[in-house]
Amino acid sequence: MIAPIKITPRAIEEIIKILKTKGIPQEYLLRVSIKGGHGCSGVNFTLGFDKKKEFDTVSSVSGINVLIQKSEMMFLIGQEIDFHEGTESHGFIFRNYEYNSTTAR
Repeated sequence: MIAPIKITPRAIEEIIKILKTKGIPQEYLLRVSIKGGHGCSGVNFTLGFDKKKEFDTVSSVSGINVLIQKSEMMFLIGQEIDFHEGTESHGFIFRNYEYNSTTAR
């Protein structure tokens, strides 16, 4: 199965750092999910650590096991997770690597 998302090496590095420094139990996997959003604003993407649930799929992405709820898969296909660290902010960012689209006119 082809992974529905990509994770950059910088984001992988940060995820591994979080797993180690926060003491996340081994049975917890990286959960990529969506929150709200309708119409032109789209959806908001979230990251966290969780146990596998009944309606989840598990994909190995660059050596990281990723949970995605089956009903959210269509919103996540083509997303790339990266980590940005600037002088005033840092955090994970999502980009669509398959499409470079804007809001329909």
